[in-house]
Order: sequence, then structure tokens, then C-alpha cells
Amino acid sequence: MEKINPNYIVGLTDGEGSFTAYVKNPDMSKEVKRRTKVEPRFYIKLIEKDKKILYELKKFFGCGNVYFQKDKRANHQDCYRYEVANRNDLQKIIIPFFKSNSLRLRSKSRDFEFFCRIMEMVMRNDHLKDIGLRKIFNLKQKMH
Repeated sequence: MEKINPNYIVGLTDGEGSFTAYVKNPDMSKEVKRRTKVEPRFYIKLIEKDKKILYELKKFFGCGNVYFQKDKRANHQDCYRYEVANRNDLQKIIIPFFKSNSLRLRSKSRDFEFFCRIMEMVMRNDHLKDIGLRKIFNLKQKMH
């Protein structure tokens, strides 16, 4: 296989990648237990026979992990996913990469823009205040 390069990663991300964040709904009961209020993530999910590419991504970026993901839905295969959840890695590696290597799909680049705004707010600890958590929750609702 050819060595992966930025254009290949952009194309793969446009097709199979996701910039997302789990955001605790500020109006949900306090009974729901979750480690944190906001969990930003970047991931790419591929079927098992293509998992080698995910390990190449991990090597390319020097961060993240590859996980097995079971899929019980009919007509779906089990997958592997390359995921970066560490905020420092997202801030210092993933975001700068995609800022200098633009996504081509409008919907994906729009999600990336929201993701960057969420990350900025998280890095300022806005999510620790009710008003900040609400702003982040509302941004998340606009994502794909």
C-alpha cells in the first residue's frame, strides 16, 4: 500500500470520518452518570478488511487508538474505528491538520467548524458553567 498522505486522509475523512462530541443535556436529570459533561471525538470507521488503514492513521498522527466495534444491525458488518478523544491531541494535532488540509464536503467542513468552536469552549472550561454547557449543547444540535 502507498504511504498515506494528507489528501488521502482528507478524502477518507470526508467519506468515513466524523467530528463529534457527546454533550450532556443540561436539562436531563442529574441521575445520568457520565465521566464528563462534554466528550469531543474525531473518528474514522471502516470494515474489518480495511482496518490496516486505521493503524496507518494512528502512526501518521502519532495519537489515538484503534477499536473493534461490534454492529448487531441487520446488513451491517463489524467495524474498526480509529478514534482520537484526548483533548490535547485534538487541539494540537487533529484540528491543525484539518485547518491546513481542508475538508471538501460542505457538511463535513461545517461539522468541523462546530467541532472547533466546541473545542475552544471546552479548552476555556466553559462547559463547567451551566450557560457554557447550554451553548455547547446547542452547537452540538447543529452537527450532522
